[in-house]
Amino acid sequence: MAEATGIQLDGAQVKMAVQALQAFLKTTSASKSLLLDDSQPISLLFTLWRIPKKAQTIRIPLPNAHRTDTDEVCLFVRDEPKMTSEQTQRFYKKMLEENGVKSVTEIIPYNVLKKEYKPFEAKRRLLNNFNVFISDESIRRLLPSHLGKHFYERKKVPLCVNMKSKNVAREIQKVVQGSNLKVTNKGSCCMARVGHSAMTAEELTENIEAAIKVVAAKIRMKEPVIKIIHVKSQSSVALPIYTANLSHLKLLKKAEKEAKTAKAAKRKTGEKEDASQTESSGQGEKKAEEGEEEDEEEIPQLVPVATPSKKPRLQNPKKKKKKQLEKVRKAAGARPRKHAHANRPRRAGQTNSKGKRKAPKVK
Repeated sequence: MAEATGIQLDGAQVKMAVQALQAFLKTTSASKSLLLDDSQPISLLFTLWRIPKKAQTIRIPLPNAHRTDTDEVCLFVRDEPKMTSEQTQRFYKKMLEENGVKSVTEIIPYNVLKKEYKPFEAKRRLLNNFNVFISDESIRRLLPSHLGKHFYERKKVPLCVNMKSKNVAREIQKVVQGSNLKVTNKGSCCMARVGHSAMTAEELTENIEAAIKVVAAKIRMKEPVIKIIHVKSQSSVALPIYTANLSHLKLLKKAEKEAKTAKAAKRKTGEKEDASQTESSGQGEKKAEEGEEEDEEEIPQLVPVATPSKKPRLQNPKKKKKKQLEKVRKAAGARPRKHAHANRPRRAGQTNSKGKRKAPKVK
């Protein structure tokens, strides 16, 4: 586990980067005459020193909500026993209203997802209609086969919620307003959403500091891993807020050297053990030879008994004659004899094989 104290952020620099990013987004929105409600997400881009061996997903609780009120949330729930799909929808709507949850806009039971959203167009419409997808833990493993690959390509995978907990509102709020960082083993860069452009600079800086602390504490690598951290939006350049010292390279080289020395030591110990085993076996053989020399006696040699040879197989006399004739022909170099009817004299007026007609001989 990486130490959280290994990353020392400069709060003033983070705030300056956030203010510069917000100013850039305001100028672009004014030039393109975008709507007031159209706010862009702001994310943290982590660059690592090396590619991790195993993939990991880190949940990041944030002090300030990083999603807008206009974001629509879809909830997938299990089918309640002895209830129709409409009755299950009413049951869960009532439960969310009693707990004070207002962020969920639509509830879809598992049976409805399986039947009504089977065509590709229906799945694409569902993907475009909602910003966030959450699901009950009991049906989380059944969803990938019904949702399709497009949910995973656009990073809208449903997040798990425990609908049986006593405080359902807190669970949903934690998942919807929290962030996730997916550390993959296919590259050295990963990104986590931290806020949106409508937030204040103070709220964004608080979210950034909290996210970096959680990531530095939960990432599964021993040595310091994080190389550079940037802040960016969808349409802006990445602004650096943290760069690691070159001393981290020395630590990485030390860790590599220690691993190499440990491997070499293991090999040497294995070779020594093999050599000691060979020496002990050689000494045992020498002792056995000395004992044999002392107790040497004339041992009568055993003579192998001659086994009766097998009788040759009898061959047919016809086959023997054919083989003899073939040997004689090969030795004489004679050509194989043609059929008897080939040398018969042709009659007058008989055609040749090539189609030519021979004239009769005149006496």
